[in-house]
Amino acid sequence: MTLTTLTDFLNAPFPEPTDLPAESLEGPKRFFNRELSWLGFNWRVLGEAQNPRVPLLERLRFVSISAANLDEFYTVRVAGLRELAKAGNTTPAADGRSPAEQLALISKDARQLLAAQVTAWEHIRSEMHLQGISILTPDRLTEDDLNHLRDVFLTQVFPVLSPLAIDPAHPFPFVPNSGFVLALQMVRDKDRRSLQALLPIPALIDRFIRLPETPETADRFLPLEDLLLIYIRKLFPGYSAEGSCTFRVLRDSDLEVEEEAEDLVREFETALKRRRRGEVVRLKISQGAPDALRTTIKEQLGVSEDEIVEVPGMLGLADLKGLVLSTRRDLQWPNYTPRVPERVQDHEGDMFAAITQKDILLHHPYETFDLVIRFLAQAANDPNVVAIKQTLYRTSHDSPIVSALCEAAENGKMVTALVELKARFDEAANIRQSRRLERSGVHVVYGFTNYKTHAKISTVVRREGRKLVTYTHFGTGNYHPITARIYTDLSFFTCDAALGRDATKVFNYIGGYAPPEGLENLSISPHTLKRDLLAGIACEAEFARAGKPAEIWAKMNSLVEPKVIDALYAASQDGVKINLVIRGICGLRPGVKGLSENIRVKSIIGRFLEHSRIVCFGNGKSLPSKKANVYMSSADWMGRNLNRRVETLVEINNPTVKAQILQQIMAANMADVAQSWILAGDGTWQRPELDSDAIPFSCHQFFMEHPSLSGRGSAGVKDVPELTHTNL
Repeated sequence: MTLTTLTDFLNAPFPEPTDLPAESLEGPKRFFNRELSWLGFNWRVLGEAQNPRVPLLERLRFVSISAANLDEFYTVRVAGLRELAKAGNTTPAADGRSPAEQLALISKDARQLLAAQVTAWEHIRSEMHLQGISILTPDRLTEDDLNHLRDVFLTQVFPVLSPLAIDPAHPFPFVPNSGFVLALQMVRDKDRRSLQALLPIPALIDRFIRLPETPETADRFLPLEDLLLIYIRKLFPGYSAEGSCTFRVLRDSDLEVEEEAEDLVREFETALKRRRRGEVVRLKISQGAPDALRTTIKEQLGVSEDEIVEVPGMLGLADLKGLVLSTRRDLQWPNYTPRVPERVQDHEGDMFAAITQKDILLHHPYETFDLVIRFLAQAANDPNVVAIKQTLYRTSHDSPIVSALCEAAENGKMVTALVELKARFDEAANIRQSRRLERSGVHVVYGFTNYKTHAKISTVVRREGRKLVTYTHFGTGNYHPITARIYTDLSFFTCDAALGRDATKVFNYIGGYAPPEGLENLSISPHTLKRDLLAGIACEAEFARAGKPAEIWAKMNSLVEPKVIDALYAASQDGVKINLVIRGICGLRPGVKGLSENIRVKSIIGRFLEHSRIVCFGNGKSLPSKKANVYMSSADWMGRNLNRRVETLVEINNPTVKAQILQQIMAANMADVAQSWILAGDGTWQRPELDSDAIPFSCHQFFMEHPSLSGRGSAGVKDVPELTHTNL
């Protein structure tokens, strides 16, 4: 079979297993390293920048995403390993490698990845020029360009710059995390006296300065650092620049918070200030920096030689997202407008009436996130609603969710919001949101100090006649209307009484610390989720040993929890057929003879970021089946999610919603060829080579073109199609 055929998990048989050395079947070698697996994911992201099927400016966006991902990886994961290594910690990871061994391998791979990012950018830059988008160098500027740039510099750039000399009277300044700086080796004109100086480049100024269009080229840009060098004498009158370089600093961004802090909000505010000044973990500097300048920067920042990366060409490739021009839609994905399910339209937008008729599952971004907002906004203004409870892990700066909660509280309803202060890089935003909520009368709780609340739950209690009805929303993503446009997630709405009771017990647990008892259709970590997940895997193994069909389909972002991986290995050896869609990190070796020959793993990388978490157990039948046990979850299969977070695993019992997850969402993911990479037992990832005129099945394209089962309403489900689509 070809790789293209094997990529279709829905129809292709399992391939022949791979023979690997005995040490790969037992002990630490049965796991892939978490950090190296993450780097493998970022290589796949960069791979989309080299994919000719992807529009040009979307390929540019993938370079930017890959660069930003790598920076964050260093400020969080590498920073943690670095601290362990410096402390002399030799405790091995699941794959048996010590922190120091992991750092050495990471450094090698990350340097190669950075070089590949630069190469990808240079290729895309050349193609952009052919499409009328040019990134110029100073030697290509005309007199008219220079006149335009002089005005831009004086009116838009000069007022916000702070040139800084480095001498005994002017010590080396603090450079914050992600700080981007132009360093200069200067000489004074009158006596040739040497001077070193720094020019911090403000993040609020566009990285690329637009130039007037010409008959040949409509979109012309000059990098900001080149503009600064052209007019450097206006910043340092009487001096000339004899050499220069740019550098960017990455600092340790982990937060350390006292578990017994009396005021958690104040403790986080203090920790955020500490993080800004964390130790430097990586210094990226432009290639060819003057030796004296490079030495000064290295010594003043206190970095070792192995923490320095010299970058050929442009520094800060994450900034390339600024060149994804809104005026060049012809070089981007076609516009897509999310659907509003027909059943909601049947009820003229009344979310409670639509949910009362039948459970609804929204599949974002194909179906609009606006309905999640409408659910809460409608509750805020409904006189029959008496109480609202909401978890908030990440949300937007001007959040309509927060606005709805504030309005509900101001309308006299009992509103409780769980705001997770430990959502990495959103801590400051969440503190601001909590202050806003409190001012409106919302009861704000912060959960636990020793682990995060990552569950995504809303409950609305509504008086209907002589009874109270609880409407519940469970999600796999965040309550964030911006990311909901590009993340694939599930939103499940129900007024099922049992699920309403379960959700209420979770909120009581978060607010009062008492572990919930008697959950009916819900599992939560850190108490029951991992146990129930392992039990589901073990049950499939029992079916296999009894000679019955035994299958598992699962989809998630990351799989690294050793006990779960070992349970999957054991189930595979018993004969369970296991198909996994893992977007990012995977610690499991698939397709290895004697270990995992009945497990295969794919990763889908494409227009949308795969983010939903789903698991389906065959329950004695082949998948897809009406008898299957189907769950959606907020949790990846990682130690932190299963052992140190509040997460949910929701059983789906509604037949239509179950069919939507199995026969549409999971089946399409299994069948995807266009965007799928296959993981081999040796840790390599491969994507099929596709003919230029081929129309391979794309799950993203399928979902954009076709409606979902649970939202059809009066339109009926007769036109819900087979897994096919047109080629756009």
